[in-house]
Amino acid sequence: MLILLGGFLILMVLGVPVAVSMVLSSLAYLAVHGGAPDVVVAQRMIAGVESFPLLAVPFFILAGNLMNIAGVTGRIYKFAVDLVGWMRGGLAQVNIIGSVIFSGMSGTAIADAAGIGTIEIKAMKDHGYPVEVAVGVTAASATLGPIIPPSLPFVIYGMMANVSIGSLFLGGVVPGVLMTVFMMATVAIFARIKGWGSDAPFQLKAIAGAMLEISVVGLFPLAVILLDKAGLEQNTAIFAALSVVLVLDYIFKFSAVMALMTPVILIGGMTLGWFTPTEAAVAAVMWSLFLGLVRYRSMTMKALAKATFDTVETTASVLFIVTAASIFAWLLTVSQAAAMFSTLIFSITENKWVFLILVNLLMLFVGCFLDTIAAITILVPILLPIVLKMGIDPVHFGLIMTLNLMIGLLHPPLGMVLFVLSRVAKLSVERTTMAILPWLVPLFLALIAITFIPEITLWLPRFMGVMK
Repeated sequence: MLILLGGFLILMVLGVPVAVSMVLSSLAYLAVHGGAPDVVVAQRMIAGVESFPLLAVPFFILAGNLMNIAGVTGRIYKFAVDLVGWMRGGLAQVNIIGSVIFSGMSGTAIADAAGIGTIEIKAMKDHGYPVEVAVGVTAASATLGPIIPPSLPFVIYGMMANVSIGSLFLGGVVPGVLMTVFMMATVAIFARIKGWGSDAPFQLKAIAGAMLEISVVGLFPLAVILLDKAGLEQNTAIFAALSVVLVLDYIFKFSAVMALMTPVILIGGMTLGWFTPTEAAVAAVMWSLFLGLVRYRSMTMKALAKATFDTVETTASVLFIVTAASIFAWLLTVSQAAAMFSTLIFSITENKWVFLILVNLLMLFVGCFLDTIAAITILVPILLPIVLKMGIDPVHFGLIMTLNLMIGLLHPPLGMVLFVLSRVAKLSVERTTMAILPWLVPLFLALIAITFIPEITLWLPRFMGVMK
């Protein structure tokens, strides 16, 4: 254990990449203790990525990249300005609403921060907001990316914990709404304290237009239900309802209806059994291509090629971490680390609420130092047996783990959202960190509520009948 964990921590401190640190410490452990030939190590590493759910990884990453180059982010921004730009602290509220919508497409906090976050920070700076405020609210809202479905971390967690990814996706909806409300309330408080005004005139026409777009999106599932009840075959009913939405979008030239349709199509498709959560990632890519090449005609072949190569690069780094973490997690298991940790926890407490408090503290700490995917891959095999013994629902625990690790993305030394926004805003990492600190308050409030009120997470999956 000293070689495995100690070696990993020392290599991390020395600045060695996370995945390489895990591989080198694993090899050092095997060199000292033996017990497994080299070919077994290679087989375990390959088995770590040889998984059907992991097929969703490159497709969700590609969908986020395609949305960024298809002009969808600008349309989402315009829609959000029409809807909430008239409020006090208008562009900060726009920032949050824009992230909510984009979260339903990308599944990652990084895509959110680098995509729509770039537009939002520039707009807020141009309207006189301090750059620190723009960075802080963008960082906080970017954490919605993996909470509101679809979600890349949920795919990894579902694979590791053998939990329904569809249940995790539905479980993230209400917590995502709760986080949105907390963040918008925080903006309202700051706006009153600092005297921020609105950033767009109060125009009933613009608000009515935004509400009409929401109504058109809501018309889609309603039309499917009515046509289905009228005796139309389900697939035909869905095609007919989608055709109506496309016609209305063509006639009225809506700015964001097609973008708003993305989460509806993905969640609806999974609920109706059209596709699995893994296949939903492919559906997201196909919808992105439709928007960029057919509906908006804003996607060039050169931009498409760049998005594809960016996806290959990002996917390779993510799956290399999963590969390295799989051998590291396997060694933690066979070395009885999980059993030792379980014994330690039960010697401290057998109360599940005290355990959840300890786990929150652990993951908030780990999230500052370890990549999200690596943290999930390493911690799930260790913590899940305890979670099940404590009687904690693994879907509820998945939300807690993911939100903790998303907050970790906002902290040095390995907070990727922190570094992305530091580059976008041209701020030092130190100033970016200080800018984010006040916006951690709504995130921690949401974390406390989600931790201690399991029904926030579990109500919707149970209501939709995907879990008992």
